[in-house]
Amino acid sequence: MGGPGGHPPDGAPEGVPGGGEDEYRSVVFDESFVAAARLQEFSAQERMADHAPAVRRLPSVKRGLPRQALALVLLIAVAFGTAVYLGVRRPNQPPPVPRAEPLQMTVVPLAPPKPVPGADNATYLFAHSPAAQFRVGAQGINLPVSRSTAHFSDSQVVTALSTAKDYLVESSLDPEVLAGRTVRQVRLLVDAQQIDQFDRSFAHPAADGRHAPTGWLVRFDPATTRLADPEIRVQGTLYVTETSPETLEVTSDHTFVYALRPAAHGRGGPGQVSLFTIRRQMVFRFDRDDLRLHQAAVSGSSVQAGPLSCSAGSADRLRPLLAGQKAQPGGPHAGTDPYATGRAAELCGTLSPTAEPSPAASTGTAGTAVGRGTSGQGGTASAG
Repeated sequence: MGGPGGHPPDGAPEGVPGGGEDEYRSVVFDESFVAAARLQEFSAQERMADHAPAVRRLPSVKRGLPRQALALVLLIAVAFGTAVYLGVRRPNQPPPVPRAEPLQMTVVPLAPPKPVPGADNATYLFAHSPAAQFRVGAQGINLPVSRSTAHFSDSQVVTALSTAKDYLVESSLDPEVLAGRTVRQVRLLVDAQQIDQFDRSFAHPAADGRHAPTGWLVRFDPATTRLADPEIRVQGTLYVTETSPETLEVTSDHTFVYALRPAAHGRGGPGQVSLFTIRRQMVFRFDRDDLRLHQAAVSGSSVQAGPLSCSAGSADRLRPLLAGQKAQPGGPHAGTDPYATGRAAELCGTLSPTAEPSPAASTGTAGTAVGRGTSGQGGTASAG
């Protein structure tokens, strides 16, 4: 029964002092104490009949889990249920923000005030144009010295710059892209969240600032134009900056000069060569997924191209004015009404004579003209 010094399970019996010095403490027991005893004495008759020991051990009473264990199990169950509930239902959680915003683009044709100059070969025109000192092809798209940023390593910065360069090469220099025969290589470099916009631009071209194919890449109308020289002249800059702990931004500003001929040969031969100039200013954004996948979110595209007629339409394909041709009526004018409703007026500009080849110009004068063209003063744009 636990020994003479044990305490009854339900406390001291009534009427009996509970002090440890009480002389009756070892001999007075209540019913609860007796019922809780693990040993039970056999009666005299039982001991005589069965020759059993004087006492027998009673089976222990299974009282179930302790209260502390039950409380712990209940607490775990409540916590698990709460976690599942919050994981399934989040009524106050805002919708996810798109990682890549739609591309905003402008395409500005530059109309020449005079007939387009031409020559028998492209080398002569390049030598007497502002592009005389430009490099050829991808050599003109140089990567700047790269440094790590606060949240991106040097290798990640190099990846962003390299991807931007690859986009410019594929979209501005590939003969298959220029002829309008493919867009696949450019599409592979576009962020996955912009693919729908990219595809809609080519399926349904529109001069709405979002769905002009010529905002994504350079392509000419193959029915009227072809390359006269595969060596396209290029000059420009790339600049990278960290715009947030999760985003790198690369800004590009390049001028591309193409030597073109008429697509169809006339009686007088293949036709004279003329130069066509495009200035492309692009903004590329990269998150860590873009860097890993070698893709870019193209967030801005500004294109100035000439010589073009303002009325020719430049959203789908570029239709350059070739040697000897003049701009069609409908050039830039100052009569745009900003209060008029409906479709916004398309932009058009005037191609500066300094951007055209000039046989009388020296190399030094051509270098000055390059500076003016790169700073954006080669053409004046207005709504037309």
